[in-house]
Order: sequence, then C-alpha cells, then structure tokens
Amino acid sequence: MSHPAPETLAVSGALTFATASDVLDAGRAELDRGRQVALDLSGVAQADSAGLATVLALLAHARGKGTALSVVGAPAGLLALARVSGVDSLLISA
Repeated sequence: MSHPAPETLAVSGALTFATASDVLDAGRAELDRGRQVALDLSGVAQADSAGLATVLALLAHARGKGTALSVVGAPAGLLALARVSGVDSLLISA
C-alpha cells in the first residue's frame, strides 16, 4: 500500500490468495485514517479471485464510511475475472 497522492490508495505486486488478507487489513486501516477517493491498481502484477474479493471488500468498506472509492488502473486480467464473475460494473462505477 502506498499513497502516490493524498487522495489515492495504491496497491502493487501480487493481489492473490497469498496476499489478500494482508492487503485487505492494510487497505481498511488506510481508508479509516484517510480520505482516499481512488484505489489505484496499476501496480498490480498478478490477481486472482481472492484479489478481486479484496477489491470489492475495500469498495464496500469505503462505501460504509460514506466514501465513493473509484478503481483506477485495474489490470486486464482482474477486469476479465470481474466480467466473468458478473461484478465488473462494481469496479467501473465504484
């Protein structure tokens, strides 16, 4: 997790079953501390269904705080997985 800009929360590296729990915990903590409006996934090199679930959980967490968090830079593989899962609209209109 990093903050390339004060309003952006960036995720990089692998977003997979092996890392999802840590990313979710760190992301929730960052969202609780800040006022991020963008979740930048352009640094994500690999993602699986657990990574997609993590992104959706972060969007829900932000929404629960009254923040509209938008996803930017989602890798093609994650978008394809979201499309197959029928949740791509949640990533686009988040």
